[in-house]
Amino acid sequence: MTESDLSVPAEAVRLSRKLSDRQAHIGIVGLGYVGLPLAVEFAKAGFRTTGLDVNLDRVVRLNSGENYIEDVANDDLHLALSSRMFSATSNFEDAAKMDVVFICVPTPVRSHKDPDTSFIYSAATSLAPHLHAGQLIILKSTTWPGTTEELVGPVLEKVAKVKGLKLGEDYFLAFSPERIDPGNKRFTTANTPVVVGGATTVCTDVACRAIEQVVSLVHRVTSPRVAEMEKLLENIFRSVNIALVNELARLCDRVGGISVWEVVEAAATKPFGYMPFYPGPGLGGHCIPIDPYYLSWLARRFDFETSFITLSARTNEEMPHYVVEAVLRAIAEQPIRLSEARVLVLGAAFKKDVDDTRHSPAQKLIELLLLEGVSKVDISDSHVPVFRASTSKGILHLESVPLTKETVGTYDVLILATDHSDYPYEMLANEARWIVDTRNAFSHIENPRATILLLGGGRF
Repeated sequence: MTESDLSVPAEAVRLSRKLSDRQAHIGIVGLGYVGLPLAVEFAKAGFRTTGLDVNLDRVVRLNSGENYIEDVANDDLHLALSSRMFSATSNFEDAAKMDVVFICVPTPVRSHKDPDTSFIYSAATSLAPHLHAGQLIILKSTTWPGTTEELVGPVLEKVAKVKGLKLGEDYFLAFSPERIDPGNKRFTTANTPVVVGGATTVCTDVACRAIEQVVSLVHRVTSPRVAEMEKLLENIFRSVNIALVNELARLCDRVGGISVWEVVEAAATKPFGYMPFYPGPGLGGHCIPIDPYYLSWLARRFDFETSFITLSARTNEEMPHYVVEAVLRAIAEQPIRLSEARVLVLGAAFKKDVDDTRHSPAQKLIELLLLEGVSKVDISDSHVPVFRASTSKGILHLESVPLTKETVGTYDVLILATDHSDYPYEMLANEARWIVDTRNAFSHIENPRATILLLGGGRF
């Protein structure tokens, strides 16, 4: 894209040149698990980067050098701050100075499983008054196909008309879904390929040019809708396959004498046509528990039912109930009443070796156990010092219990919900009374003193 190319709008050429010269000012709306790593990458690449977040606590913590995202290296954040390449603010008026703005805000579902795009709409309406010639807006939040052009686009267009700006010529709009895998040391923001689809061909061009400054491989698609649907496919693919092994795990328990873990391990020896997925206590993280409902909501708008996808999501949502049934049986095997039972959940984070608690299965496990009448439910997770759980009995603030021989022995049942590497598995197996293992984490322990019930192990 050069100035000599007369078919390219002048503002696109100007923005492209600013990106190539590292003169473009980058803005990131939403400084969470997606936004903060992206902001630090741009700062590391030599771009003046400003993070926008309505959470004042986040802004203050970041500007003082306090890092709350494990995937961001402390040294990288401190260097970005000390070099003045990065700063955080809650003032959206600063967007008027920005050339490229990424929207990285949450997209939850409401109580009836329909999409809640209010955070996207709020970000767009906050940015719109400051839209200017040569500015590129890129939505990264996972959402339903059509959001970029049907929700964000009209908000910007209303202001653009007043200012005499034309989409694809004076300002630019695109969608590029996030691909963050918390705790993944191999694939990070910088080396994970991303997909980009612009509202026009020129929008795609400038969006690709912007993202290529910090991402090694960018794949173009023909529209934001394709990119939005692609993101849903990624996560629904995992949801469906996890549901398959979760259902198989329950069948293996019913049949008896079959370990689903051994079955999966054996199947994984096939070098083609198969990839392993594993059962667990429920799905966590922001995307996989949410995305099937975004797609099913969209399908209903077109009189279509995503029966297979919706069934898979429901199968996964049943797993915490299944785990609690195992815990109740373990309590029933002991000389203790349910109202006096003590249960310790190992793992507040939704996956191994991270501090991310979004949609963690632990929250549902705690709620269900309390509803069943278990008197005491605690949590232990070195990555999460304090776990905030919303239950029908109110908001619980649970401090992580230290894992010592003395503390472990005071609980009637332990639930291994997240298989963190730093858990003392040998000690737990020898000091606990009963353990419900949902991750096959105790399979290497020989002759444990505790009675270990393995999810999908044919022993329930």
